Amino acid sequence: MLKHSSPISGISVHSDKYVATAGYDNRVILWDVKTHKTISIGMHDHLVNQCEFSPCGNYLVTSSSDYTARLWQLPQMKLLTVFHQHEDDVEMSTIHPTESLIATASRDYKVRIFDFTGNLIQTLEGHVEDVISVRWINDTKSLISSSDDGTIRVWNVETGKEINRISNNGIQTDALAISSEGMIFAGDDAGIIHVIDHHQNQKFMAHQAGIKRLIYSSIHKKLISTSYDRKARIWNVMTDGELKKDIEFSLPNIIWARSCAFLSDHAIVFATFGDSYAIYDYRNQEWHLDHIKPTRGINAVYAINNDIWTVGDAGIVHKNKKPISKLPSLCNFIIAVENLLITGGQSGELFDAKSGEVIYQHHSPLNCGATYFLHGKWHVVIGTYTGQGIILKFEKNALIFDRIIQLHDNAIKGVAVNNFHILFSVCATGAAAWHNLTNDHEEKFNRSAHLKIADACITLSGEHFSSVSRDLFLRIWDGKQFSLLEEIKTPHLNSMKCIAVDSSMRFIATGSYTGTVAVYDQQSSQWSSHLLTRAGISSLCYDEINHQFIAGSYDGNVYHISHMN
Repeated sequence: MLKHSSPISGISVHSDKYVATAGYDNRVILWDVKTHKTISIGMHDHLVNQCEFSPCGNYLVTSSSDYTARLWQLPQMKLLTVFHQHEDDVEMSTIHPTESLIATASRDYKVRIFDFTGNLIQTLEGHVEDVISVRWINDTKSLISSSDDGTIRVWNVETGKEINRISNNGIQTDALAISSEGMIFAGDDAGIIHVIDHHQNQKFMAHQAGIKRLIYSSIHKKLISTSYDRKARIWNVMTDGELKKDIEFSLPNIIWARSCAFLSDHAIVFATFGDSYAIYDYRNQEWHLDHIKPTRGINAVYAINNDIWTVGDAGIVHKNKKPISKLPSLCNFIIAVENLLITGGQSGELFDAKSGEVIYQHHSPLNCGATYFLHGKWHVVIGTYTGQGIILKFEKNALIFDRIIQLHDNAIKGVAVNNFHILFSVCATGAAAWHNLTNDHEEKFNRSAHLKIADACITLSGEHFSSVSRDLFLRIWDGKQFSLLEEIKTPHLNSMKCIAVDSSMRFIATGSYTGTVAVYDQQSSQWSSHLLTRAGISSLCYDEINHQFIAGSYDGNVYHISHMN
C-alpha cells in the first residue's frame, strides 16, 4: 500500500468515510476511515500544504507550493481543475458550503475566488503580507482571511470589497475557524485565541507558542487548538463566545502541530512526520501510532573528514548512509563544534548527533545553527522558531548553555557569524538582523531585507554574508556596514530553500523545493543549473576534500554537484 514518503502537512475528514492527507512528497492520499487503507492518490508538482473536503464529500481541494490549487473528484481522485493564477505558494483553499465556489489564500498577498471550472471570479487585495488562512462565513457570500500582516479581514465576495478589518497589532495569525452561528476563532503567534462575534473580540491565552491550527466541530460545539508548544487543547464553546478548556494533552514528537481534524465524538486525526496519519482517542487518552513508519526525507547534510552525515524527518542520523543514532525528533540541521556533531529540531531538544544525548532543551522548535570562536572558546548559536538565538559555549569537552538573545519576533530561518563576531540572522518575515556577539548589541535591523520569507544565510569571505529568499534573489550583505551590496536574480522558478559556498568563496550554491541546485560564479557572474530530483532540495554543504557541493533531498538521497561544471 502506497503511503507518504515525506511529512504530512495537511489533513481533513469527511464524516465516517474518508480521511485525506497532503504531503511534502507532493502526494495527496485519500484513505478509508474504517480500514485505514489507501483508496486513491493525486499528485502536485511541489509539496502540498493543505487539503479540504467539500461538505457533500464528492470533492477535495488541495493547496500547494507549486503555485496552484487543485480540485479532485472522489473517490477516484480524478483531477477536475487546476487553478493556475497564483504568483506564490497557495497555503489554503476552501469550498463554499452550498455553491460551486472555491476561495484560496496565497503568499502573493491575495485571496482569490474561482468557480469549479477554474474561472477567476474575484481577486481580493488589501493584505500587505502573506495570506495564510481563508474561510467562508458559512453559506453567505462573505469570507474571512488572516495574514502575516497581523490583520484579520472580512470580505464581500460579490463586490470584492473589504467590509471589516480586525488589527492584531502586527502579530501574525495563522489559524482560522468559524462556528455554524458565524462566530470567528483566530489563533495568533502569541498563543492567543481571538473569539470574534458581532464585532466583539474576546481574547483567551491558550498556548505558550504560536497557534498553528484551529478546528471547530459544530456537532460537538468544541474547538481544537494546536501549537508549537507541543500541546493540543480542546475547548468547550459557550453561547456567549467564552472558551472553557475541556482537555489538554501533549503531542508526541511524530505529530506535526500544523494540522488536525475531528474524526468522531471521541477521536482526532493529526498530521505527522511519518508515512501515515495519527489518531488520538481523547476519551480514553490513547494515541494510535503503531502503524506509522519513518520517512526517508533528509533535512540536513554535513560533510566532514571525507564522511557525509545526514538527518531528517525520522530523526535518524546517518554516516555515509549507515544509521548511527535514532533521535526522538525531526531534526533540521547538523553542525560541528570541536569533536561534537550537534543537531536539533521539532522537539526543541539540542542533541549530540552521535550519541543521542540531549545537550539542551528549549520551549520551541530549533531551526538552524552556526559556530564561532570568541574569548578563546568555540561557541554555537542556534536559531529557534520563536525568534531566539540560543548561545552555548564549548568548555571542558562539552557544550554548556550560556544565554539567549532575542533576535526576531518570528521564526529564525538562518544564522551566520563573520570574523568580526557579527551574527547575521534572517527570519520568516523576510527581515534580517546584525548583532554584535561581544555585547549582544543589535547593530542593525532591516525589516524589509527580503521581499518574501528568507530561508537561509551563510558567511562569505570571513566578512560578508549571503542569503536566499522565496523572492528568488540571492543577496550579498556587508558584514561591517550592515548594508546590501548586491542583489542577484536566480534561475529558480519558486521556493528557494538553502545555500552554501565553496572553500574559495567564489562559487555559491542555492537549492530549491523544485529539486534544482543553481551555482553562481561570483567571478563571471554566471549561473549553472542542475535538476537533481522532483522531491526538492532541503540542504546544501561543501565537501572540501572532494571539492564538490553536497545536496540533501526530501526524497532521502544525497546528490553530488561539481561547481566547475
